[in-house]
Amino acid sequence: MLSRDEVFDELGIGPLWRLRETPVAKTAAASLQPRLSWEALADAVAHCTACKLHLTRTQGVLGVGDRNADWLIVGEAPGADEDRLGEPFVGQAGKLLDAMLAAISLQRGDNVYIANLLKSRPPGNRNPEPDEVAACRPYLLAQIELIQPKLILALGRFAAQNLLDTDEAIGRLRGRVHRFQGVPLVVTYHPAYLLRNLADKARAWEDLCLARRTMQGL
Repeated sequence: MLSRDEVFDELGIGPLWRLRETPVAKTAAASLQPRLSWEALADAVAHCTACKLHLTRTQGVLGVGDRNADWLIVGEAPGADEDRLGEPFVGQAGKLLDAMLAAISLQRGDNVYIANLLKSRPPGNRNPEPDEVAACRPYLLAQIELIQPKLILALGRFAAQNLLDTDEAIGRLRGRVHRFQGVPLVVTYHPAYLLRNLADKARAWEDLCLARRTMQGL
């Protein structure tokens, strides 16, 4: 787990803010320096110009849910509905995620926080590019520092591979407990993928059971 000072360093003087020396970015970075708070973080995401996605997004999507949650759910990036509404995992994929959480006696906003690796929507829902991931990474690190989750559930190949710094296929990452910043991490399929591949819902259920057992054992 990064220390508070290390998160400040990530957010204030790291690569995120060196990518673009715009007054807005500098102001957002400066606002995070005196104290790490949800208000400062939300403002920084709303005004971030660290990568080109700010040119095409409607708004930044920080996350939603219980800010003291034991469970942190991390997906890939906002889609069209998320970009419009400013909340991650809405639409059909969001409904399926809610059903997945309900299957293990959880619900959105109650001991659960939902976020994405990227805070801005890639045009056409394309895969995020490396510079975009690098620009958004400090935001997710700051969220983890604030939330102090007991377990992270990574949804989909892209989120899992980037959090774990690996190019292993999701099929090889599933079924075991990893760690990110010292926090147990379990990998499963993205709800959008499951909507197209119904047969893998049984495997996703296995992953959810593993996550629940891991949480119970903490």
